[in-house]
Amino acid sequence: MSAPTASSGCPASCARPTDRAPPGGPGGPTDRTAGRATPSPPPPRTKEREAMSRKIAFIGLGIMGSPMAANLVKAGHHVTGFNLTQPPIDALVAAGGHGAGSIAEAVRDAEVVITMVPADPQVEQVILAEGGVLENVGAGALVIDMSSITPQTSIKVEAAAKEKGIRTLDAPVSGGEAGAVEAVLSIMVGGAASDFAEAKPLFDALGTTVVHVGPAGAGQTVKAANQLIVAVNIQVLAEAVVFLENAGVDLAAALDVLGGGLAGSTVLNRKKGNMLNREFAPGFRIDLHHKDMGIVTDAARAVGAALPVGAVVAQLVASARANGDGSLDHSALLRGVERLSGREVG
Repeated sequence: MSAPTASSGCPASCARPTDRAPPGGPGGPTDRTAGRATPSPPPPRTKEREAMSRKIAFIGLGIMGSPMAANLVKAGHHVTGFNLTQPPIDALVAAGGHGAGSIAEAVRDAEVVITMVPADPQVEQVILAEGGVLENVGAGALVIDMSSITPQTSIKVEAAAKEKGIRTLDAPVSGGEAGAVEAVLSIMVGGAASDFAEAKPLFDALGTTVVHVGPAGAGQTVKAANQLIVAVNIQVLAEAVVFLENAGVDLAAALDVLGGGLAGSTVLNRKKGNMLNREFAPGFRIDLHHKDMGIVTDAARAVGAALPVGAVVAQLVASARANGDGSLDHSALLRGVERLSGREVG
């Protein structure tokens, strides 16, 4: 097959080891993994670790996928990775994992397949298309899609997999690149409770908040709500930064004290450095958050939920993208506020 993000993946040529810009997830699909610090080697294997080890295929070694795969290796699992660009595969091998030249090779004999790609088209290409996961993985395997996509696509994947005797979970994550590296992601999981229980030890190697939120598609619905909250928080933080600077206040001191009160948040803690230093290297790209705001807007319309503030922020995210900021971290919404405030934006 030609196979295919986050945040943080695989677009339409996944059969080659040198194809794509990796995924995101709350991390994005640009391939920034190659120049990163080399992961520490996995701990020595013991009989106990061998007994707990699972054969995992990991498809999509992007900003999010690379550290997640490495953390599964550290937890003692046999991880075979595939990506459309070669450097992240090499990095996984250096961390104690294994590399594959195609999806078919990666999923051969896998008990669990994890996909982490940018968006719905890549998920469908990687999992459903010719040469993809469902065509090559054995019956009884568990396929866990950790991408951020529409609930409808997760339900479609589940139905197609069920026909082949393959189980699925949708398990999008929140926490960005730092959360992936530190294995402190929040993971919201949709699917059968029994499959969630089986996958829980794997999720525990990747995150600290792991919750089964309902049937297929429920994980993606909760993730859409997460992205709504994050976007609104970043936008309001950006507005507060420009307000404080225009007023002549010591911005670093102001953000420190705000972080200790009711205005404090994970968004403030994670993103204040980006805004203070105007450093917007992508941990999660505006392009991907634009995609996610489309998902939550459509999902809310389908269930009759009004998003008055969310709709405005969705337009501001779209504006940032139209102004050329799509490849920057979503904290670069600050640049949009600066433009609206009449500042020169470099």
